[in-house]
Amino acid sequence: MAVALAPALFDQVEEALKDVMDPELGINIVDLGLIYDLTWDEENNALIISMTLTSAGCPLTDVLEEQTAESLDGVVEQFRINWVWMPPWGPEKITDDGRDMMRALGFSI
Repeated sequence: MAVALAPALFDQVEEALKDVMDPELGINIVDLGLIYDLTWDEENNALIISMTLTSAGCPLTDVLEEQTAESLDGVVEQFRINWVWMPPWGPEKITDDGRDMMRALGFSI
């Protein structure tokens, strides 16, 4: 059964996930709005990351999973990414910080 993360753990996980960079854009997955939900699987004692990609055909899931494992080392012992496609990702999901980062790279957003 999945339950909400304690606020302190949620903040710690979210901060750690800011080290995971979208390989194509060079912006972290949190500020890109790719993280839809963070919950805890009590049965398996593991973090569940509900995450999407900017496109369903993205071939870089392995890279993102490896970066996620590295960023969460020492934060949680186990995690699983639940790839989500609905609702589809769109630029409206990008945080204000993410928009600033994209503008710095020359994107008009």
